[in-house]
Amino acid sequence: MAQSQSDAASIRPRATETGEEKKVIFASSLGTVFEWYDFYLYATLAPFFAALFFPKGNETAALLSAFATYAAGFLVRPFGALVFGRIGDLVGRKYTFLVTILVMGFATFAVGLLPTYESIGWAAPILLVSLRLLQGLALGGEYGGAATYVAEHAPHGRRGYDTSWIQTTATLGFFLSLAVIGGCRVGMDVKTFADWGWRLPFLVSAILLAFSVYIRLKLNESPVFQKMKDEGKGSKAPLTESFLHYPNNKFVLLALLGATAGQGVIWYTGQFYALFFLTITLKVDYLTAYTLIGASLLLGTPFFVFFGWLSDHIGRLKIILAGCLLGALTYFPLFGALTHYANPALEAYQAKTQISVEANQCDFHLFVGPWSKFSECDRVKDFLTKQGLSFKSAPATGDAPVVTKVGSIEVKGWDEKALAAALKESGYPGPANKDQINYGMTLLILFIMLIYVTMVYGPIAAFLVELFPTKIRYTSMSLPYHIGNGWFGGMLPLTATAMVAATGDVYYGLWYPIVVAVMTLVIGGLFLRDTKDVDISK
Repeated sequence: MAQSQSDAASIRPRATETGEEKKVIFASSLGTVFEWYDFYLYATLAPFFAALFFPKGNETAALLSAFATYAAGFLVRPFGALVFGRIGDLVGRKYTFLVTILVMGFATFAVGLLPTYESIGWAAPILLVSLRLLQGLALGGEYGGAATYVAEHAPHGRRGYDTSWIQTTATLGFFLSLAVIGGCRVGMDVKTFADWGWRLPFLVSAILLAFSVYIRLKLNESPVFQKMKDEGKGSKAPLTESFLHYPNNKFVLLALLGATAGQGVIWYTGQFYALFFLTITLKVDYLTAYTLIGASLLLGTPFFVFFGWLSDHIGRLKIILAGCLLGALTYFPLFGALTHYANPALEAYQAKTQISVEANQCDFHLFVGPWSKFSECDRVKDFLTKQGLSFKSAPATGDAPVVTKVGSIEVKGWDEKALAAALKESGYPGPANKDQINYGMTLLILFIMLIYVTMVYGPIAAFLVELFPTKIRYTSMSLPYHIGNGWFGGMLPLTATAMVAATGDVYYGLWYPIVVAVMTLVIGGLFLRDTKDVDISK
């Protein structure tokens, strides 16, 4: 470990926050809520953006493109962590996260002004990706700064509790994005929202930006960082010391594989993948899905603070790893139960109707663009996948490039009308019937998955801050956090959707978060130890 524990045990925690401590938590959290709100506007609208910014003709391909753009913002986050983490360790915490919030605010506002694919062709998704990259860079610098800033103000014995308020901001930002988008969709008809209404949530972010910057300008520099600078003990090369010097580089790698990778996939499964599963696979209407997810967030958010507080008493790592274990053990039955309670007619249809696709030329599409070519088999699988249906794949047995069997009905080649007629004739129920949704049980399942999220996410900021020394803390903690969340977590919707389309099993994408969570459980359990008693003032 980079920090000594010799004098930590003698420091007694304060019972309550001071006024300055509360101000720091509020100001840091408020700005971070705004940044997550900006970032998640696109995430929440990703299926909708597929029709706005990508060519028509293959809906799963367009959806994968939208998810790829969504993932681009996550993939670039570690580079933002390097750029802004270095500045934060050299110049200061306060200055750095003022810059990140301005970059994020500009990129989000600009999305609201973008022309669509219909107006300017492929330039539209290129501009959209560019703005997503700017958002990812900014977010890569924001989180580490906010978490470090709060932790360096917190007294020993309260770091888990104080930093857990930062952990609530991602969920609150997601909740805020759902609320604003839901309000827009309720207040206008479908055509109006598709024409221009979708721009409003992006444009109003300018108001939130102005308020957040005003609040942050009133903050002082972190006392721990200022003391280090006054004593001339700061790092002149934080990147080199973080990633090329032992043992710090070892802890960076262990933090990634033994903590943040599993935390990332648990988090994105319980919030985003659950939302996409409801709307895309189970055909629950957007407003109902937003309401259910929003209600689960509202019920679950206090548990971020609870598990942060609990980590001050029993340790951070064991809570994080317990959340990974629970997710890995229960995701398959939980998502199966989600189907049972949210769209029972679809479950009954799948149970009685055997669907198979016989073909020799089918491809696995992950990153989709102008270079992509889609066979007849790809188009059939696209059609079935967007209906939320599982199917079996088999080699071709005749001359037709693809043969689809829906119960006793056989459709040769790619013929969308014939496939739609076959599904209708076989009793396919279509969108979820609101009267058949068991709202109580569906909400309970979403709440359970959110509890896993709070377990892995509530203590993670304090754990990462305590793992690294002050002079390189911003840089060292930011990179593993953003690779774990941005790469392992952010790639989840894209990868899981591609796995479902390729295999024909609507649950197959769950193997991705399960495997990553198990990896984190093993590596974290074997090679990491808890950090709650570390003195971070050094």
